[in-house]
Amino acid sequence: MDLKLSGRTALITGSSKGIGLAVAQWFAREGVHVRLVARSAELLAKQAAAIGKATGVTATTLAADLSDAAAREKVFKAFPDVDILVNNAGAIPGGSIHDVDERAWRAGWDLKVYGYVGLTRHYLGEMKQRRRGVIINIIGLGGERLDATYIAGAMGNAGLMAFTRAIGGTSTEFGVRVIGVNPGPVLTDRVEVLGRKRAATLLGDENRWKESFARMPFGRPATCDEVAAMVVFLASDLCSYVSGTIVTVDGGLAHRGGMP
Repeated sequence: MDLKLSGRTALITGSSKGIGLAVAQWFAREGVHVRLVARSAELLAKQAAAIGKATGVTATTLAADLSDAAAREKVFKAFPDVDILVNNAGAIPGGSIHDVDERAWRAGWDLKVYGYVGLTRHYLGEMKQRRRGVIINIIGLGGERLDATYIAGAMGNAGLMAFTRAIGGTSTEFGVRVIGVNPGPVLTDRVEVLGRKRAATLLGDENRWKESFARMPFGRPATCDEVAAMVVFLASDLCSYVSGTIVTVDGGLAHRGGMP
């Protein structure tokens, strides 16, 4: 299927690995020039070179800590003219209200919550002037399936869901679409970290973290490619009437009884 994205430009944050990297690769295969942003300059350069070689698109990078407002402004100044913004950088720590201290809580929100809000503020204004553009916020199932053992993430994700719906409900007046994607468990390094913490809390042994897979939909977590394919489809003109909504990619987990 031709998504008619060729020649456009997408900025993807947190794109040195995991979901963000998969999104960049999928966009590139559709002929989209990609701008990769994450903290590791070395890893970004390696991934950009591979993408460029495999697809022929322009893949450029900028290392930045998006928890810092000045860094977000630097990204915007470096890449002001993008058709698609994918907010993906973020890692809110797992744990109960007693496990996550204020410093860790604020650090997680500075990167993901305020990082998404800050970049959206920058690019939404530019897109409104051009009367075109798409912003996709990759959020997470924690905002729907509220879990007291992931309290900082549950609150942060729920807030980003509200943010996405509110902004996306009015951005269409200027030809801009804002959409959220809520992945369920995805087989990434982060899932392992959170899974180990949860297994330690609930089972007393962090090495038993894979045991939860058996109870997941289809008996496994999602793949990064499955999430990336949805993001690229939503960014295309085939979804030109979609804005202010959240698309959940979780195999139905949000509506499943019991713990995964």
